[in-house]
Amino acid sequence: MAAAAQGAPAVVEAHRQGVLLLLASTLAWSTSGLFARAIPLDTPTVILWRGLAGAAGLVVVLWALRGREGFGDFARLGPAGWGYALCSGLGMLFFVGSLKATSIAHVAIIYATLPFVAAFLGWWLLREAPGRTGLAAAGLALAGATIMVGLGGDGTLIGDAMAFGMVLAMAGMILIARGRPETPTLAAGIVSAIWAPLVMAPFATVEGLTAWNMTLLVAFGLVNSTAGLALFILGSRHTSPVETALIGALETALTPVWVWLVFHETPTPPTLVGGAMVMAASVGHILWTARHPAPR
Repeated sequence: MAAAAQGAPAVVEAHRQGVLLLLASTLAWSTSGLFARAIPLDTPTVILWRGLAGAAGLVVVLWALRGREGFGDFARLGPAGWGYALCSGLGMLFFVGSLKATSIAHVAIIYATLPFVAAFLGWWLLREAPGRTGLAAAGLALAGATIMVGLGGDGTLIGDAMAFGMVLAMAGMILIARGRPETPTLAAGIVSAIWAPLVMAPFATVEGLTAWNMTLLVAFGLVNSTAGLALFILGSRHTSPVETALIGALETALTPVWVWLVFHETPTPPTLVGGAMVMAASVGHILWTARHPAPR
């Protein structure tokens, strides 16, 4: 009993650190629209160089955290590690493909279903009940995203299917990190950051690769890919699937903020209202769980 009591504060502290890491990850991932707007190159070229820069950054992170022993993680990926690498790479390709094949509105709305998908799969596969608070927050986040982007009729079946494929891939990453915390997910992330961009290599070009554009591509990779994925990997081990997905939903609200700050594009009233709902859902759930931690 005494050992369990002593272990409880450590679990709570690990959970808090996980939340902070996931918030930082969401902040890094929310810059995707900013970089995409600033880089005037075709999609395959952006994916290729962003991905390789991100992979190089992740190798440095692996070295900094684990030294030479970290490179042994590639030899012990196992089924879970390779599954994580597959989900991570597919998520990247599905995301870009969906943006090309359907409307951004549809992609955003479908992405907002991630908390529901993660909650259902977490209950089905890991037997982790999301709780009423988590489901209510997920519903509010979905409603906010819907208000932000609107429900237009300009989507396509293939594009919407790829967007949902992205959601499933992200949910798969969340569940693997939660259910198999011993999996070397950082090494798996490096594998995904290499194989997915290389798939785009035959379609990429060198046209427009000026020094400035290459600088932006490297920054895109280091900020959005390296920092975002590394922080997500470290944080998602200590939070539930629905909580991880809810924090990730903040990306929907934060992305327009970057564009507004840099390109001075004033958000519309629906964007402000919907973004506030997403923020309220995520922050409210975080504060609630901090005051009412679930028994572990």
